[in-house]
Amino acid sequence: MVNNLHIYNTLKREKEKFEPINPPFVGMYVCGPTVYSESHLGHARPNITFDTLFRYLKHLGYKVRYVRNITDVGHLENDADEGEDKIGKKARLEQLEPMEIVQQYENSFKFNMAQLNILLPSIEPHASGHIIEQQLMIKKIIKNGFAYETNGSVYFNVEKYAKTFSYGKLSGRVLEELMENTREIEGKQEKRSSYDFALWKKASPEHIMRWPSKWGDGFPGWHLECSAMGEKYLGKKFDIHGGGMDLMFPHHECEIAQNVAANGNEAVKYWMHNNMITINGQKMARSLNNFITLKELFTGNHKLLEQAYSPMTIRFFILQAHYRSTLDFSNEALQAAEKGLRRLMDAYKTLQEKLEASEWGIVVNELEEQCYKALNDDLNSAKLLSILMDGVYMINSIYDKKYQIDETNLSKLKSIYKTFVEDILGLKDESVANNNKELIGGLIALLQEARVKAKTSKDFATSDQIRNELLKLGIEIKDKKDGFDWSYKM
Repeated sequence: MVNNLHIYNTLKREKEKFEPINPPFVGMYVCGPTVYSESHLGHARPNITFDTLFRYLKHLGYKVRYVRNITDVGHLENDADEGEDKIGKKARLEQLEPMEIVQQYENSFKFNMAQLNILLPSIEPHASGHIIEQQLMIKKIIKNGFAYETNGSVYFNVEKYAKTFSYGKLSGRVLEELMENTREIEGKQEKRSSYDFALWKKASPEHIMRWPSKWGDGFPGWHLECSAMGEKYLGKKFDIHGGGMDLMFPHHECEIAQNVAANGNEAVKYWMHNNMITINGQKMARSLNNFITLKELFTGNHKLLEQAYSPMTIRFFILQAHYRSTLDFSNEALQAAEKGLRRLMDAYKTLQEKLEASEWGIVVNELEEQCYKALNDDLNSAKLLSILMDGVYMINSIYDKKYQIDETNLSKLKSIYKTFVEDILGLKDESVANNNKELIGGLIALLQEARVKAKTSKDFATSDQIRNELLKLGIEIKDKKDGFDWSYKM
């Protein structure tokens, strides 16, 4: 089973056997968020996709080192190395330290990921914490003749690189076409060619985030962080690199060039790119102002939403489509996902708690084989869910006494659904979480009652202590004229 996983290889455009370089170890790097805003539905898809892969590889017996970076410096307002740093701009507008912005939105991101039942990665490095590694990689690229320094900035020489290596092999871009499209603006900036990209940018006087270097005070280019951190934690060659399809060019294309220019070889064996979530056929993105944050989805507080949708509904909705296919948002699609999830989880509960074994009955080995076959075929979660939903009919038929099943196969069936529904697809019964929330709410109400009594008795020290202790646990109390509200503080 371990050697049967097939992953789509973007470079060769074909499926091939997944053979890790150093079995049973698998190195996996996934581009994480730029933490300057709330996470939206588009962020959920890559994280759910690669969480599913992470879970499956571990299930198969691999030791997986999953690295998901946090971009907290160097991502400018456009991909042409121009404009303000996105985090620096947010910090300037809100009159905060950049790392306050980073911490605020990183906390929010992690809270949303936990709601979606996404496992923590093995390592979650910050770009700002690896400036030295990035500078060392720049020095190697310069030494090997593929970068040049201009006025305190360092740029990658794409044209020189392309004379020896293939630039554009991942995305199918042709350098000649890039040159044709950009020739008219050459010479109007410090780059030798406008398709060259920054490895290090000189910081303007007003730029907040800056570090010293031999080229002057500045900051690393956006593309460099993944090459440097991937090498640090996974080595000069590793198995899987993933992210959204929008990162294929220029980000991942630039990563390939940087690794080859620095080390003489490509770092990544398998590239995996999830497709976009669309809304009315258009990519959902912050830049297009058509996004819906995860918080809005979970509360229903958005003009495009007819209702609130639970985290597991969102997870089910995303898993219903193959990761390489587009997925169009609509209330109808989310409501259908909600019904499908409820049907699956109701049957799963029936299986675990209500089915009775007979002396003979149906055999479920074929069901298990079909489940593995679906995941081994390029992580086809859509096919897997279809198989599991077909099994729902079998479960309900056994419960209704239309079919029978013996003890061995009943135990096997329970194991199959536990493995694929919970352990790999990461779906869970949200009624348990709702019951826990009711329990927590009741306990908070008791503590608030004690706090009110303390205030009435002018025991303000006790009152403040209750509030502060709750705050330490991440629970914020807001007093009102007619009572109080509480919420999780992110």
